Amino acid sequence: MAIKTEKEPAAEARDVTPVRQKNRTGSIQVVIFALGEEQFAIDLFDVKEVVEYTTITKLPNVPAYIRGIIDLRGEITTIVDLKHRLNITAGNTVAMDTSRIIVLDDNITRSKIGILVDDVTSVSTFEEGQVDYTSASVSKEDTAIIGIIKKRVKIQDRETNELIIWIDVKQLLNDIDAAL
Repeated sequence: MAIKTEKEPAAEARDVTPVRQKNRTGSIQVVIFALGEEQFAIDLFDVKEVVEYTTITKLPNVPAYIRGIIDLRGEITTIVDLKHRLNITAGNTVAMDTSRIIVLDDNITRSKIGILVDDVTSVSTFEEGQVDYTSASVSKEDTAIIGIIKKRVKIQDRETNELIIWIDVKQLLNDIDAAL
């Protein structure tokens, strides 16, 4: 019995795997989108749909990252400017008519919310081995980063990794849901 008790704390001490990583096995499916010059991803199952940019009605007395509201097939949907929310200053400006709105699944937010992004580039599947979870802990303030996805791409007969920042949109929008 004494040996068993000694092993349990040692096993706990070695197990420093982030909680998010423990829950994930096999492959992940994400929606990849652009914000400025960087690529980001969110879980596919957090997304209800992707729609083209439409006129956004501004709201008074809301945080600056809340762009406003739209009427999406009869439902009022709050639009969050994700670039502003993440403090991304883009070197090149993107025309609003090429932007996209990712409408989030109702199960992750209390109200209808869409996020404004520069472009949605793909829906992709990655293996767990392609995700670096340790990079997510670089900024202790921003807990919305789950990890960095390393996507193998071939550029002029040379293979390289394209880095995609995988974010937890639920964590990122917690305060927004409370503000609305």
